Amino acid sequence: MESIKHFIAANGHQVQLWVFILLFIFIWNVENLAGVLFNYKKWKHAFSNAPFIVTSIPGQLLLGLAFIKTIEWTTQHQFGILYLLPKNTNPVWVFIASFILLDLGEYGYHVVMHKVKRLWMFHAVHHSDNVVDVSTTLREHPGENIVRMSFTLLWVFITGTAFWMLMLRQIIQAITTLFAHMNYRFSDSADKLISLLFITPNLHQVHHHYKQPYTDCNYGDVLSIWDRMFGTLKRLPAEQLVFGVDTYMDKNETRNFYSLVKLPFGKYRKIKADEENTTSTILK
Repeated sequence: MESIKHFIAANGHQVQLWVFILLFIFIWNVENLAGVLFNYKKWKHAFSNAPFIVTSIPGQLLLGLAFIKTIEWTTQHQFGILYLLPKNTNPVWVFIASFILLDLGEYGYHVVMHKVKRLWMFHAVHHSDNVVDVSTTLREHPGENIVRMSFTLLWVFITGTAFWMLMLRQIIQAITTLFAHMNYRFSDSADKLISLLFITPNLHQVHHHYKQPYTDCNYGDVLSIWDRMFGTLKRLPAEQLVFGVDTYMDKNETRNFYSLVKLPFGKYRKIKADEENTTSTILK
């Protein structure tokens, strides 16, 4: 176990990068063979999302050092929720506890991004994509990238998560995020089984539906248990799904990188509720 911890701590970023690249290519080809959407120009769509890779770099570099310093401090001072566990606790169980706590933090962050108007304007850049496929994972405003990492940094500080745990969590998160956004759907029976624990493409596609209350559902990052616990899990038949945000449906606006970068600094636009399907699909 110690060798795994040291390897992840030393090589976590490289492993995460290669996992993301190889899985991205794999899912891209799965979408070509078994995707549910084919009536769009896939390469053009990907290239409209790709520039966000570059804009995320400054935030990653800026906060990367902050993560290292924060974890060094929590380790030195034995600070955080995880340090309340008995010292002889198996590292595997400590990691599982850390994973669950960080996943809860991601759920909370996601809810905040939807509920605070100005933060929603940043997050709306991701939601405004009118096609959801693997390249949608790249579509994150640089401002949101900094906010998201800052939330994670705060949660790492509160929990006392070790560096190797954070790296391993991010590797798993990269895998599940790519799968959640893929242009693919499980069968209803398979989805109901898998989604008992995990966020699936079926669930996350509902989150990307263009109207309320579906935009504000299925917030889970890796685990679906938080949506079940807090009553935010919803389903919608595939044939009723329309991707995007009803207040940003102009394709000239949602496919132009420069328009998307400026979007959070414009006037707030309120999302309208889809009253026709509100009550029937809320999971109780």
